[in-house]
Amino acid sequence: MQTEIRNFIQEDMPLLRDFYQSVTNNRKVVFWWVGPEENWDNVFCAFENGKMVGKGQVEIINRLSDGQPESSSHSIYLNLKTLPEREQDFELMDLLYEKLHIRALELKNYLSSAYQTNFCIGNFATEVDNNRFFVEKKGFKPLNTLYTMERDLHQPIDPIPFHHEELTWEFWKMESEEEEAAYLEVEGEIWPEDTLGLRRLREYKSNPNWTAIPIRHDGQIIACAMAWQEEDTGVIEDVFVRPEWRKNGLATFLLTTALTYLKDLGLPKAYLMVDTENEHALKLYQSVGFQVVEEERRFFVTL
Repeated sequence: MQTEIRNFIQEDMPLLRDFYQSVTNNRKVVFWWVGPEENWDNVFCAFENGKMVGKGQVEIINRLSDGQPESSSHSIYLNLKTLPEREQDFELMDLLYEKLHIRALELKNYLSSAYQTNFCIGNFATEVDNNRFFVEKKGFKPLNTLYTMERDLHQPIDPIPFHHEELTWEFWKMESEEEEAAYLEVEGEIWPEDTLGLRRLREYKSNPNWTAIPIRHDGQIIACAMAWQEEDTGVIEDVFVRPEWRKNGLATFLLTTALTYLKDLGLPKAYLMVDTENEHALKLYQSVGFQVVEEERRFFVTL
């Protein structure tokens, strides 16, 4: 049977919806949506007899600017899925992977050559065959493991009083380019090896009911969190406190404020992700009612 591999186009949308329903039916998988049309050069689909049987895409996730530690790396991630009955069809996966790898090398040319570029994949631990393809067939190595943690918003949320007269906080829409740049400068200081970047920031901001919750001292951001809605679920992301302001209850305040915000939207639950080795963050999230529900394993090779 002949397999056609090509970029996604608008006419493929009905086939993509059918493919998505088959791949995600009654199970948890890490599945990327194709995004806006300007992203479709990064999306490749496999077709047989007029049916979509596989889809893959790549995206620059971490783009380093000059001046970062030499040990830092750019990150290009990929997502590759087949129909459930084809999950062990490594020949099909290899056809898609070849296109994704070539596209990743093209994207690498847009990144600073001062740093190496990692080609990364993230799947739930239960996606055994998909993970096996990358590890056994493509030589990917372990990168890190993340927990997805969930919080039932029907349960009470204990409010945290804000007893810091020298500090201010707000719900912030970050509407101007200047505000975005100010946020990213601080965020980059906190995580220099995994900076958010303007593109991902704007992707986050495009979600329904998105807000940032900054805490400021003399007008400068010292802590922040983001919250938004994805379908019927709340999301909390990018929670940080500058080192000199930690152990003052600010992270707990941000989390409970974000949870209350999402609960007031009428959402039944909220989730966030945390590195499994970050014991402090795990305990913090558990202290406000989050529980581990999934484990995501990430792997990489150097491009």
